[in-house]
Amino acid sequence: MIDRILILSVFIVASCGLAYELIAGALSSYLLGDSVLQFSSVIGCYLFAMGVGSHLSRYVRDDDVLARFVDIELLVGLLGGVSATLLFLTFSWLAAPFRATLYALVFAIGVLVGMEIPLVMRALNARSAKFSDLVAKVLTFDYLGALAVSLLFPLVLAPRLGLARTGLLFGMLNVAVGLWTVWVFRSSLAKPAAQVLRGAVVFALLGAGFLASDRLVTWAEKGLFGDEIIHAVTTPYQRLVITRWQDDTRLYINGNLQFSSRDEHRYHEALVHPALESAPWAQNVLILGGGDGLALREVLKYQNVKSVTLVDLDAEMTRLFTTSAPLTALNRAAFADPRVTVVNQDAAQWIEHSERMFDVAIADFPDPSSFALGKLYSVPFYRLLAKRVAANGYVVVQSTSPYFAPQAYWSIVKTLEEAGFRTWPYHAYVPSFGEWGFVLASTRGAFAPPQHYRIQMRFLDAEVTRGMFAFAPDMPRPPVEANRLNNQSLCLLYTSPSPRDGLLSRMPSSA
Repeated sequence: MIDRILILSVFIVASCGLAYELIAGALSSYLLGDSVLQFSSVIGCYLFAMGVGSHLSRYVRDDDVLARFVDIELLVGLLGGVSATLLFLTFSWLAAPFRATLYALVFAIGVLVGMEIPLVMRALNARSAKFSDLVAKVLTFDYLGALAVSLLFPLVLAPRLGLARTGLLFGMLNVAVGLWTVWVFRSSLAKPAAQVLRGAVVFALLGAGFLASDRLVTWAEKGLFGDEIIHAVTTPYQRLVITRWQDDTRLYINGNLQFSSRDEHRYHEALVHPALESAPWAQNVLILGGGDGLALREVLKYQNVKSVTLVDLDAEMTRLFTTSAPLTALNRAAFADPRVTVVNQDAAQWIEHSERMFDVAIADFPDPSSFALGKLYSVPFYRLLAKRVAANGYVVVQSTSPYFAPQAYWSIVKTLEEAGFRTWPYHAYVPSFGEWGFVLASTRGAFAPPQHYRIQMRFLDAEVTRGMFAFAPDMPRPPVEANRLNNQSLCLLYTSPSPRDGLLSRMPSSA
């Protein structure tokens, strides 16, 4: 019976260990971008630390194995439990030491986790367990625990509890294992009462943190964004934060500014109207991304448009901008228009299986700061998109900044050309982002900047439009390669240099 308890402990501690690794990787990718680099470095550091911990376990005396196992469970529960909250607070208020704090925590937790399994195996071995059975059982339940968390974390825990609460929950599980071990083996421990007291204190601290996690995260995000947070939610795909200051409402995705209500009209008018005005025959329009409904708002101004299909991966994003009064005021209740169909699917998968044809397609994805986003700016994706757009139709792609990220911008142009499109690059000044770039493309159609607009706009007119298609000498086209799935060169070129990616304070122009 006692052996089974120890084996069950293996399952739980393995689950907790992988959870801390996933939390660190997810949080660092949220805050720093480049998910491949962040997960690779976190996993590498964690596995190395586990090796160090396994080596250090040999120095624990045989008669002290259970006591040290309990101490490790309490310590890893405390460190792992508060890791997400601590990292978030560090990034919010003390941005400089974030990386050092991240890897220090990952290493410390990894060392402790690396000691757990060897100590359990020694405890079982001391009970005269057969070595072959011992190894088989321990490793089996170790891997089963890892499997359970790898499925629960992205599907249930992260979206429902958030990273902070998930970390605290697993911390309490580690402490519970420690307290359980003390109870079962109390006769074999020198100071069980002291360990119970320490465990109870740690468990209480983690429990209080779990109950107060929303307040802690809100406080941290207030330091990060500065403005009043009117809505914040972690979805299965991203962290959405909406702030307000006076008449300025802003959306941040994973800490990166997506729009400011004071100047978003410049961005969305530039994104939508040159193509729509040049396609007066357009009846069917496709919007990829754009779950805030702001590009949709502009498209719906055209009476010739009979249907709009908006494909956005995150259902919470479209739900929020469909139901929240302050946000529907921004997009003028665009999602309620009967011409609109919303599809919450991965854009690449939807394009691959769709048989619908469109006159104009607008790609309004977040910047290609990760490989998951980079695939939506790749040659294969644009070739799929070309099959869904009429021969004389247009594709428009938001394309980062030709001034702050010229190599990334022109790589997108090159990628569209490699996929068989003719391209007409252009740019507009958006105060919140700086100089921002777009690419208008067509497989066969010709294009000239519109001489007039049927729609009265706040920013765009024919003269402004002509200027957008001219590039100053300080924005030359550099030699770059197309973005392909096998190397994702665009993600390497996009190094987060622009105001849009990582701007966490109010710009003077919007004050």
